[in-house]
Amino acid sequence: MTPKYQTVVLRFADRPGDLGWIVKTHGESYAQQLSWGIEFEGMVARIVGAYAEHPDDGRRAAWIAEVDGERAGCIMLVPDDDDERTAKLRVLLVAPCARGLGVGSRLIDEHLRLARAAGYHRVSLWTLSTLAAARRLYERAGFELAAESSGRLFGRDHVEQTWVLEL
Repeated sequence: MTPKYQTVVLRFADRPGDLGWIVKTHGESYAQQLSWGIEFEGMVARIVGAYAEHPDDGRRAAWIAEVDGERAGCIMLVPDDDDERTAKLRVLLVAPCARGLGVGSRLIDEHLRLARAAGYHRVSLWTLSTLAAARRLYERAGFELAAESSGRLFGRDHVEQTWVLEL
């Protein structure tokens, strides 16, 4: 039996529609899987919009993962506004159709490769404890839990987490 997906390619998110796809896919995926609404999609739109004002400059980048020529994942590297030595991992997503293919790990690896090359000393990320699959990817990449706090986001109570990786 021939596998459904054969080719995974990572590329910079520099084609028309890439940034819009990131926002749209986050909104749709999280609405379907977790019933999160427009508040979440708005947060992603703000992150992507801030990136679009200053795209790839050697210290920031966005990637799209394609599976058999179709967009299936994304990630962004941006500098921390408060610490020039810290990069942020933002908007990691692997579409349901591409899960289990190593797409998430490849996106994180590429992100960390550029973070090191750009001279960052650490990478931080913000997530929610309910996102277990993403958390496992972060742990495998060497991130450590640095802080947790309870809060209400997207209409639900959550445990917010900050994870850090020293490079």
